[in-house]
Amino acid sequence: MSTTTINLIDSFQEFKDFKNIDRPTVISVLEEVFRSMLRKKYGTDENCDVIVNPDNGDLEIWRTRKVMEDGFSEDDDLEIELAEVSKLDNTLEVGDDYIEQITLESFGRRAILAARQTLVSKVLELEKDEIFKKYKDRVGEIITGEVYQVWKKETLVLDDEGNELLMPKTEQIPADYFKKGDSVRAVISKVEMINANPKIIISRTAPDFLQRLFELEVPEIFDGLITVKKIVREPGERAKVAVESYDDRIDPVGACVGMKGSRIHGIVRELKNENIDVINFTNNISLYITRALSPAKITSIKLDDETKHASVYLKPDQVSLAIGRGGHNIKLAGKLTGYEIDVYREAGEESDEDVDLEEFSDEIDSWIIDELKAIGCDTAKSVLALSVEDLVKRTDLEEETIKEVVQILQSEFE
Repeated sequence: MSTTTINLIDSFQEFKDFKNIDRPTVISVLEEVFRSMLRKKYGTDENCDVIVNPDNGDLEIWRTRKVMEDGFSEDDDLEIELAEVSKLDNTLEVGDDYIEQITLESFGRRAILAARQTLVSKVLELEKDEIFKKYKDRVGEIITGEVYQVWKKETLVLDDEGNELLMPKTEQIPADYFKKGDSVRAVISKVEMINANPKIIISRTAPDFLQRLFELEVPEIFDGLITVKKIVREPGERAKVAVESYDDRIDPVGACVGMKGSRIHGIVRELKNENIDVINFTNNISLYITRALSPAKITSIKLDDETKHASVYLKPDQVSLAIGRGGHNIKLAGKLTGYEIDVYREAGEESDEDVDLEEFSDEIDSWIIDELKAIGCDTAKSVLALSVEDLVKRTDLEEETIKEVVQILQSEFE
């Protein structure tokens, strides 16, 4: 057997081990490659049988021609004359079928090399199609992959079968930092074919990612007892999640947060300390807006349903809480409710702006805030009104810690 033939059989062997391709497809592709070789050589393949056995890489080709009387053959590809056939098999008579096995060598070296090329490119094409099909139906699913390479604008992640997934910088949380070999969780957000290559984009900033994390952590959502109505996010900063329960016995917010925040804690950690507000969905718009602006407490609200505009009135110390750091709170409340929200100080109360301590939760540890609240300080100014000595005496905090806290609070008013 010539090396070329062996080459072809080798590619055949590679082919049957191919991970993403099913047997019927393997057989039909191989058969098609050999049939096109037969057509080139004999002008037709209709009287040929190609038998492929992908399990052991075997291949047989049989060609059948009808035995004709001498001088009566009109098509040498389909018929053979008695004189010629009697040299090959003297038991045959006119009208019989002459069946011969075609060897791979008989095609010649060039034809076999060309067939190998065709075979390899068809395999690649099929594999790309399979990857595309496999991922096309999985948009919105969470996937865990391994970081393979980190570039400036995107990160290359491999799934457990070694398929390539791309996570652009825009789909990463600002605090994400990956290096080769890290395990990363993301949601499949877009699958497309570009120049016959499947491109699979994954995201950690999509609202879908947060929704899937909730489904993983909160069995009631997974089981459909609680529905996530809407999610809005400023990735890495803040998110608001509206949930609704169809069972009066289930408190949807409590179920999502878990005992002492046990369920939501894992999600917050995965999202690099994104602040997550879970609120109870309602069709009562003014109540919905009130809840969406939490943790700020609203005094009154005026709605204009035609222009989808809400004017919200709050006590002066609640205004900055409603707006939130960098305006995230009010922006997300607007996106969640679909209303444009304007915040006004309640008339008749002249007071300097104050800021609720909860607003500093990403700079000051929550246990320190709780410690300060325990002595009746729940806004920045109420803490600043006391001297460092006083604060040290009244709380269990170190002087160093208190000085840091005071510095952070003071910088808010500068």
